[in-house]
Amino acid sequence: MAAPTTTSAALRMKLLIDTKSRRVLFAEAGKDAVDFLFSLLALPLATAAALLGAGSVAGSVGTLYASVERLDDSYLLPGADKGDLLRPSLAASPAATSSSSLLLPLPPPPSYGGRSKTFFKCDNGYSYSYGGPCSSYVTDADGATCPSCHRPMTAPLQYVSPSAAGPGGGYGQRAPQDAFAGGFVQGVVTYTVMDDLTVTPMSTISSITLLNAFAVTDLAALQEKTVWIGYREGLAILKASLQSKTVLTDVFLGSSGRA
Repeated sequence: MAAPTTTSAALRMKLLIDTKSRRVLFAEAGKDAVDFLFSLLALPLATAAALLGAGSVAGSVGTLYASVERLDDSYLLPGADKGDLLRPSLAASPAATSSSSLLLPLPPPPSYGGRSKTFFKCDNGYSYSYGGPCSSYVTDADGATCPSCHRPMTAPLQYVSPSAAGPGGGYGQRAPQDAFAGGFVQGVVTYTVMDDLTVTPMSTISSITLLNAFAVTDLAALQEKTVWIGYREGLAILKASLQSKTVLTDVFLGSSGRA
């Protein structure tokens, strides 16, 4: 698999394959790939069933999903909607980014009371009326009356997120690049992803330890292979993660790799 199967953003992992046993020992992965794997934890069961097809989900979740699909609306309570179960609203995954979000929606912009986080102040900022300085009041309702001067509060304020404010929120400090990148893990290190999706920070010592743990004696039998994860591969990883402890081998080597 030399290239992603979709034109959307794709992620990269480098597999270390034991060609004798035809299995993936482990993979090297960067921030985006790890963020994607962690973002799978935010998927509701119904969404996983919808993405994979009810018949592809192990256990009884698929049949439960199909039962709701087939249930006639006449059996539902007034106001009940099957879509709320079959297509639930997804909470934004803290691991989802523009690069890692192959299956999940990106986190929505900051909200306040269900609306965009926009605030307003009185444009008479230097008034010190009986209610106190106008600049001490803020509202999320455009045109609300200022308690100090009783003028409409229409001057917009710009919301600054904690990450954009920099470490400690200090004025003029620049936030680390990862703070703007979003996601869940730091991007300054490489990660080890095991065949069963165990994820740990990578080091030279840990790689040697893993090779010893796998009892690898013939280094010539080891092969590196760079793979790309697009939408189709993301679905395959999701499906395998619900059914298997050898996810990377199943997805990237498959039956041909085990033959």
